[in-house]
Amino acid sequence: MRRDPETGDPDFFGFAREYLHTYLPKAQQSSPKTIQAYRISLECFLDYLADHEHVERPGVSFDHLDRQHLKGWLAWMADERGYAPATIALRLSTVKAFLAYCSHEDITLVAIAQAAKTLRAPAIPKKQIEYLTEPETRAVLAAFSGTTTKSLRNRMLLILLYDTAARVGELTALTLQDLCLSEPGHVSLTGKRNKTRTVPLTAKAIEHLRVYLDEFHPNMATLPATRPVFYSLHHGQPAALSVDTVAAVLKQAARIARTHCPSTPEHVHCHMLRKTKAMDLYQQGIPLPIIMRLLGHEHASTTTAFYAFATIDMMREAVNAATPAINSPPTQRLTEDQLQALYSLR
Repeated sequence: MRRDPETGDPDFFGFAREYLHTYLPKAQQSSPKTIQAYRISLECFLDYLADHEHVERPGVSFDHLDRQHLKGWLAWMADERGYAPATIALRLSTVKAFLAYCSHEDITLVAIAQAAKTLRAPAIPKKQIEYLTEPETRAVLAAFSGTTTKSLRNRMLLILLYDTAARVGELTALTLQDLCLSEPGHVSLTGKRNKTRTVPLTAKAIEHLRVYLDEFHPNMATLPATRPVFYSLHHGQPAALSVDTVAAVLKQAARIARTHCPSTPEHVHCHMLRKTKAMDLYQQGIPLPIIMRLLGHEHASTTTAFYAFATIDMMREAVNAATPAINSPPTQRLTEDQLQALYSLR
């Protein structure tokens, strides 16, 4: 039990260290970015105590995480730091999660965690969902002709990013062993907390992949299974592309697309393609649980029972139904509730 040797009270910094360095990375298998978000939130609260309450770090204890101090922290973030409601909500949720962990480790901290649990962050204004229309999607995916080696790679990047609705980090982490081009063609994506999901590939995507693999991975059967699908050479060895490189490729594609489709947004980002694929599926009448499964979301309690029946064949039919090249645009607009259901997908 982590307690101050002098006072016998629970040691705040001892708990924080174990939470950030042991529990999150090992027990929860949280990503480095997630752990960084938790660290920043705790640092933010410590800054509030020092700036507003004049409590320096050596004097911080769990007594300072009571409801009164947390409410003051929320007001300080909004009024003095000018944080957006979404940022305040994130900061509060991470501190709540930290206190919940501490309460499971030390029974004397249960009351503090329960009091914090009832706090609510300011309401987050609903933003309009960002996605590409069918003409815009066509223009972006066709931006690179594939006539040069680099153009071929960039075209394949965008096609697979859209076709699989992958997070950009999932795409850059792909290795040859994650691809299956024989029937039924699919790709294995490793997402948050190292969870792997199988996503079907359309016939058109498989055609493009075969051309790409012949160029970038000749004699594929003889190559290491862990060789990155998308790479650049460093000292003669293939190294996985960075997320920034993929973002730059998409930005260039959007710039080219605007010459043919002026309505293409100025700021097109990788997550927008993911939302666009989800929207295309939804507009074709694909059930939300299947979309969530394709996107790697398995936390919605209302759809848990459905997942057992969302087979790879069902998902393949769903993906094929939403291919923009062969379907006409829907005649009915989505309702606000439908838009927000899609917007909640990350």
